[in-house]
Amino acid sequence: MGRTTDNGARLQRLVIDAGFTCPNRDGTLGRGGCTFCDNNAFHPAYSHPEKSIREQLDDGIAFHRARGRKADGYLAYFQSYSNTYGPAGKLRERYGQALAHPAVKGIVIATRPDCVDEEKLDLIASLPGIVILELGIESCYDRTLARVHRGHTFADTERAVRLAAERGIDTRGHLILGLPGETREMLLGACDRINDLPLTGVKLHQLQILKGTPMALEYEKHPEDFLMPDLTAYIELLAEMIGRFRADLRIDRIAAAVPPRFLAVSPWSGVRPDRIRVLLEKKLAEKGNPIPPSPG
Repeated sequence: MGRTTDNGARLQRLVIDAGFTCPNRDGTLGRGGCTFCDNNAFHPAYSHPEKSIREQLDDGIAFHRARGRKADGYLAYFQSYSNTYGPAGKLRERYGQALAHPAVKGIVIATRPDCVDEEKLDLIASLPGIVILELGIESCYDRTLARVHRGHTFADTERAVRLAAERGIDTRGHLILGLPGETREMLLGACDRINDLPLTGVKLHQLQILKGTPMALEYEKHPEDFLMPDLTAYIELLAEMIGRFRADLRIDRIAAAVPPRFLAVSPWSGVRPDRIRVLLEKKLAEKGNPIPPSPG
């Protein structure tokens, strides 16, 4: 989706790979990452750690302009892996490079709940311009987090969100709908747990099982453990979850898409996000629920 509106301005996110890794990959917590993860599936061609951050931003701007995507400015989106996983000095230097670009109006920092502490959050709170912290919650249930080898608990999420909120940081949570072992009832119940957190927004998307991942092998052995709704059922699930969320909770994303070559299993693919939004708005109108803010 990639667009954020700020006081009428249209801001395009530019994905940055700043060369960070993850405690679930470097041996601190584990090796190989989460069972669902293949970062290459979400990695645009212009974003590569061998380029400088300035080069990635310049190439990202050219990439979007070539596709006719007009923007009033850009947000540097530190998306790849865990972008607070390092000493504060390193973070300050990487974030500063992005914020020094004349077209960049702010920064989005994606990371894990267990990779932030008070020192890092103080740094993030001090950054100029638009600052958004995205935390990979993924699930509100510890047994699910353990099953997908996430390496943190929901208590880590609660702690990180509250510490960020104390500093006035715009904090948003990422949830995957359909992780193994989770039922529709569990996902609806997760809404209450999210409502209890001082988040400003959530990003939702369907589980996409990627080729070559441990989860693809798990699905082959136990497909019955996976909730894989078709598009109609997914829209119904989204509408019910949104109806349960706090009215002030921003819905930043409602679905995700990766290039088809990466997909091992998907109950539906090739449907554009704007089409999904139209279907969701229709379903919400049928239920008498308000339309959520446009995804950013």
